[in-house]
Amino acid sequence: MIEELLPPTVVAVEAYGDEGVDAPLYPEEEALLRRAVAKRRREFTAVRSCARAAMRKLGVPERPVLPGERGAPGWPDGLTGSMTHCQGYCAAALVRAADLASLGIDAEPHGPLPEGVLPSVALPAEATRLAGLAEELPEVHWDRLLFSAKESVYKAWFPLTGTWLDFMEADLDLHADPGERSRGGFRATLLVPGPRVGARVVGHFSGRWTVQGDLVATAVAVPHG
Repeated sequence: MIEELLPPTVVAVEAYGDEGVDAPLYPEEEALLRRAVAKRRREFTAVRSCARAAMRKLGVPERPVLPGERGAPGWPDGLTGSMTHCQGYCAAALVRAADLASLGIDAEPHGPLPEGVLPSVALPAEATRLAGLAEELPEVHWDRLLFSAKESVYKAWFPLTGTWLDFMEADLDLHADPGERSRGGFRATLLVPGPRVGARVVGHFSGRWTVQGDLVATAVAVPHG
């Protein structure tokens, strides 16, 4: 599901249900879970099993994936990537840093956001556009899709800047692909100074989304050029 949203240079590995929840951890990872509840342990373990499978696919020796600043995963030298998990699903996506400047992925249950959450994550213009999209494709939970897309934007932003990006600091314009009802793309216009990638300053991120079964997934890839 995630891999179809990203360029072919990216390797993505997914797990459903209980896949990977009993995979072995490195001692450094185990140390982070001494006080963790069972749900946290299962998610932490399963998504790292996906990450190590992606490392193997890229021909990179496996290593611990430890959270750094603001919880961002630390990747082996020469790689960049992103991880996500929600109820019954997790995924990791990795790419060689020479092929992409950054990437971000997110998956969420495909249902409406809890009441009262949308105003805290959507700009007024975004909320207006969501209302129009809901009239065209009412089977898509556009509010949850917007939330997921903003999560992917942040995950792509942070490795490039090392700074926080608030929900209100990116204006997302979502669309469905022509003739499609369960997939499309989005453009995230940054409302704060964008990161420098090589010789250019990035003013927007582009992403893709899909709805499959009871899940919605989004992804952002930031090219070098």
